[in-house]
Amino acid sequence: MARANNSIYSALAANLLIAVTKFIAGAFTNSSSMIAEGIHSTVDTSNQLLLLYGLKRSVKPPDKSRPFGYGKELYFWSFIVSIMIFGLGGVVSISQGIAHIRHPEVLGNPTWNYIVLGLSFIFEGASLIIAMKEFNKTRKGLPWWKAIIKSKDPSGFLVLFEDGAAVLGLLIVFIFMVLSHNLNLPFLDGLASVLVGTLLIFVSFILARESSSLLMGEGLTSETQQKIKDLVENDQDVITVTSILSQYQSPKEVLLVLILTFKAELNTTDLTNAIDRLRDKIKSEYNVIKFVIIQPQSADVAENDFSKDIYLE
Repeated sequence: MARANNSIYSALAANLLIAVTKFIAGAFTNSSSMIAEGIHSTVDTSNQLLLLYGLKRSVKPPDKSRPFGYGKELYFWSFIVSIMIFGLGGVVSISQGIAHIRHPEVLGNPTWNYIVLGLSFIFEGASLIIAMKEFNKTRKGLPWWKAIIKSKDPSGFLVLFEDGAAVLGLLIVFIFMVLSHNLNLPFLDGLASVLVGTLLIFVSFILARESSSLLMGEGLTSETQQKIKDLVENDQDVITVTSILSQYQSPKEVLLVLILTFKAELNTTDLTNAIDRLRDKIKSEYNVIKFVIIQPQSADVAENDFSKDIYLE
């Protein structure tokens, strides 16, 4: 969480300063692509505020209404961020770009635009480098894309994608602004706005996909489930693992449900000891698993109606 905060705060400061300067430059030079970039930075600034709010809400301790905590608040607000990138960033930029393609306006002196783009590139580039460094600490040797797919902390890869899209958007605007000015083709400025909007929509779909998967109850990977299965079945009192259910409650909290078949000769005391032992093994092996529910299945358990009990700690 602290690493995510570092990249979010750096992105927030950069986008807030850049948004103001982009709007001022766009107003003076009649550049739709610069206005689109200003909208982009404004949306990014709002997104960082929402992510910080989601992070703050997600660390609230469990209570009677949320016995498993508030971790999914982060997933919810991350999904809202992806919607904002789509609507306020992508759609608005495309619509404004189309309007300027249909009714192009001759650019004024583009000097201020170039100055703003240069400063923006420096600030956005610095923010991107910080985001990459912070996310790199969590990769654990995985390739970048695979690490993003496997990441359960959307605040990290959201900022990474936002900053990456911002830098690429600045390059698009710069290239088309140079062409528009030198070739006297003002519609190219509107085309740059459309391309920036399309880029934002593409990024929003990727982020929405990852955030919605976590929000809808993404669980442990099949590899991790198999390791847990092997760990449990190696226990002397377990015959087999009938079912494994899991769900991420937050990036650092997993709810795990195991349905196990125990040996028939176990009495109630033996069964209770076995469950406690298995729970401790799993928690010591996987720090991310905070809640373990074990549903036993055995002949003795059925006779004692013990199988109706669920063990939670």
